[in-house]
Amino acid sequence: MPDLPAIADTYGVTDVLVGLARTLRAAGVEAAPDRVHTFHEALADLDAGKRDDVYWAGRLTLCSTADDLSRYDSAFAVYFGERPNTIVKRPVVSKVQTQSMALPDANPAGGDEADDDQQPATAAASSTEQLRARDIAKLTARERFELNALLAAFRLPGETRRSRRKTPSLRGGVDRSRTARDLLRGGGELAGLHRHSRSERPRRVVLLVDISGSMAPYSDALLRFAHAAGRTVDRPLEVFTIGTRLTRVTAELAARDPDEAMANAADAIPDWSGGTRLGELLRQFLDRWGQRGMARGAVVVVLSDGWERGDENLLGEQMARLQRLAARVVWANPLKARPGYAPLAAGMAAALPHVDDFVEGHSLAALERLAAVVAGVRSARTASAVRREYSHA
Repeated sequence: MPDLPAIADTYGVTDVLVGLARTLRAAGVEAAPDRVHTFHEALADLDAGKRDDVYWAGRLTLCSTADDLSRYDSAFAVYFGERPNTIVKRPVVSKVQTQSMALPDANPAGGDEADDDQQPATAAASSTEQLRARDIAKLTARERFELNALLAAFRLPGETRRSRRKTPSLRGGVDRSRTARDLLRGGGELAGLHRHSRSERPRRVVLLVDISGSMAPYSDALLRFAHAAGRTVDRPLEVFTIGTRLTRVTAELAARDPDEAMANAADAIPDWSGGTRLGELLRQFLDRWGQRGMARGAVVVVLSDGWERGDENLLGEQMARLQRLAARVVWANPLKARPGYAPLAAGMAAALPHVDDFVEGHSLAALERLAAVVAGVRSARTASAVRREYSHA
């Protein structure tokens, strides 16, 4: 880890606040830009060197719903390198402005409070910023532990789709049934027209996680990403692993504790770090689940490096079939971020024509961008753009 002076020169207060906002958005807190600006302004009247001031300024400005509060507490703790559910005491208003930030108190019941307030958290926060961009395959054991804590606070927002069901609305078409009932109850007198409109329903998300040998450095983190995504209670989500076999692990990942969920998944998956038969397993998925409705209108995300030991033509055929069923097909490839990468592997080349968004999947920042794509924010590097680029190479 870089020494503190170098970190302080690189990461100022504004950088740390923006990084905290990104972590909050990944945890499901909206933390819109205008709220981040208000957060920054609030700290100008408080003390950015005191953990209490930072905590309460963010809590009061960045949270917009009651559900945001618990998410904020967890994200704040893991961002500053502390355990979740850290108790933060009532803020003390101060007019002093400093150029460093303070750690949340890991042991608020003991120790000298004045000394704790003077401990700069720039190192912890900037370490989180560096970790966000690091390739997961190159992380140390301690960094993986920190990554797991950040992933535990993660949420996967999704896009919605219009349902056939209609609900009462101030605008929309006339609800003839309700209007007629009111007309009869009023003896022919009608106070006003009732209206309704089509309701919005969350779109299902299906994650296909490659756990083959070539994906071994990323498999654990990707499954933890899937576990955290499943904790978004209003978002229907299904998770499958693909290697030499197809395994549905949605139920195993339903455990609230991430480590328990990973242990359950490990017991259920018989083909860790084996080969890859993407085409055959994708056909199994479509025949058994996808064609019957799981993939219909869903956002299907394949997390794989695209190495195929089977028939690449079969993979291309099944990807075309999947694209016809799904609302969108997203492929996240950890190798895409490497310098000079080109999707020349037989499996990746066969699949790419049938992918709507082709994104990276090698780091926490890449997974956050993947979540934004799943939520409906189109990637600047869509699959069609990538195909055009490499067709001229």
